[in-house]
Amino acid sequence: QLQLVESGGGLVQPGESLRLSCAASGFTLDYYAIAWFRQAPGKEREGVGAIRTKGGTTAYSDSVKGRFTISVDNAKNTVYLQMNSLKPEDTAVYYCAARWGPITDWDRQGWYDVWGQGTQVTVSS
Repeated sequence: QLQLVESGGGLVQPGESLRLSCAASGFTLDYYAIAWFRQAPGKEREGVGAIRTKGGTTAYSDSVKGRFTISVDNAKNTVYLQMNSLKPEDTAVYYCAARWGPITDWDRQGWYDVWGQGTQVTVSS
């Protein structure tokens, strides 16, 4: 069974950092595109960024570029989302998703085959 499990969410203050993990089971991440999405209360789910696990090519939305970094540890079959300089507007449930292939059009949600259950990130003073 193909499965993604997110972890690492929590409550932090503005300006702090947090690292989310997305662990895959039932398949290996090689040659997959893994994306992070988020959904804030009352808003549509939006793309945060993605990584092509073979080669490490990444792409980010403008709202997080320069603050967030996606990386992969193939030995652990896990993708990470390092979030720095967090803002209250980053508060959302964060999801990771997987599809086989490149990260072209990475923010097209319908192209992803496997989704995690989500992890809550709250940025508040």
